[in-house]
Amino acid sequence: MKNKNSLLYEFLKGILKENPLLILVLGTCPALAVTTSAWNGVGMGIAATAVLIMSNVIISLLRKIIPDKVRIPAYITIIASLVTVLQFLMQAYVPALNASLGIFIPLITVNCIILGRAEAFANSHGIIRSAVDGLGMGVGFTLALFFIGSIREILGFGTFFGVKMPWITEGGLQPMMIFGLPAGGFAVFGITVAITQKLNKRFYARRPQAAIDCTKCPGCINAQTASAGQESGSLNGSGTAKAAVPETQTEPGVLANLKDAKQSEREETK
Repeated sequence: MKNKNSLLYEFLKGILKENPLLILVLGTCPALAVTTSAWNGVGMGIAATAVLIMSNVIISLLRKIIPDKVRIPAYITIIASLVTVLQFLMQAYVPALNASLGIFIPLITVNCIILGRAEAFANSHGIIRSAVDGLGMGVGFTLALFFIGSIREILGFGTFFGVKMPWITEGGLQPMMIFGLPAGGFAVFGITVAITQKLNKRFYARRPQAAIDCTKCPGCINAQTASAGQESGSLNGSGTAKAAVPETQTEPGVLANLKDAKQSEREETK
C-alpha cells in the first residue's frame, strides 16, 4: 500500500479507497434495481467485472491507435461488443440469472464505471496494470452488490441464496417486505455508503503535517502556531501570535498607510 505504483495497490484501491459504488457512487441504477437478492448482486458484479477487465485490456492495447477525437465512440463500441458476447453466454449457460437481471445486462454498455475506467485509467496505462485495475474495481463493485443484496434478501424475504433462514418460523420473526422494495433498497444503500465513507476516512484520510515553520507560512493554524502563541504570551490586534508572524507582516500595508495619511490631512484642514 505504501507504493502507489504497485499492482497490489491498483487492485486494493477498488475495494475500499475508490470503491466504484460506495465511494465514487457510480453504477447506482443497477445496484438498486438488481440487489433484491444476494445471487442477483453476485451475478451482476461478475458480469460487470468480466466486461471491465476485457475492455480495459483491449482499450489499453489500442490506446495509441484510437484517435482522440473518436475515443469515446470507440470505447462504447468495444464495450457494447463485449456485452453482446457476455449476454449470449449468459443466455446459454445461466438463463435464469439472465432473465432475472433482464435489461440491466445490455445496460452495462453505458455503465459509468466501465466507461470511466476506460477513459481515466486504461487510456494511459499498460495492459497488465489496466487488467489489474479492472479486476480491483470489479471485485469492489461485486462485494458492494453482494453485501447490499444479502441484507435486502435476509431482511426482506428471510432467505440467503434462496435458502430459508432458521430464525424465520411460523408465529415468530417475519420478513420485512419493505427491504425488497425500492424504498428498502435506498435505505440499505444509504447506510452502506455512510459506513464505507466513514471507514474510508479512517483508513485513507490524509493526515496533516506534524509541524511546519510558521515563520515561513504566516497565518497558518497548527500545533506550532498554538505553541508559539503560548510561549510569546501576547497577541497582536488581529488575534494572531506575534511569534508566528514575520515582522514584515506585522507592519500596516500600503493601502492602510495611504488611508491613515488621508485621514491625518483631513484632521489638519479642520
